[in-house]
Amino acid sequence: MEFDVNGRRLSADADPDMPLLWVLRDLLGLTGTKYGCGIGACGACTVLIDGRAVRSCVFAARGASGKTIRTIEGLGAGRLHPLQRAWIGHQVPQCGYCQSGMLIAAAALLAQNPHPSDAEIDAAMTNICRCGTYPRVRAAIHAAARAMRDAL
Repeated sequence: MEFDVNGRRLSADADPDMPLLWVLRDLLGLTGTKYGCGIGACGACTVLIDGRAVRSCVFAARGASGKTIRTIEGLGAGRLHPLQRAWIGHQVPQCGYCQSGMLIAAAALLAQNPHPSDAEIDAAMTNICRCGTYPRVRAAIHAAARAMRDAL
């Protein structure tokens, strides 16, 4: 199967039913996307497929073949994305395990809604953080949204 991952055309000899998560991690070596629950509940495995946040642990590879995939490795495209800068500035990560999925979900949110309210952030950010840094996540998303609007 052929994939456009983070701006690169990649191919993998994978079972079409293999979860995209394992194609990314085991076959393509992109280990920033994490395995958490395996049932699409926690969001650690979130990637963008054609700009939409998808839980890759329950998404069959065949559904992503020929589509544009963006993982945490491609978020900043060689430099820190405004979300990553805000995450650092607001000290969002504690253990850090959920962060790649959180950042990707936040990127999807800001692409659709560049000025989200707290309620819109809460509704969109369904990723689970065991450390409970949700107030910092909210603050960082607001800061990144401002930085992205100011950069226009």
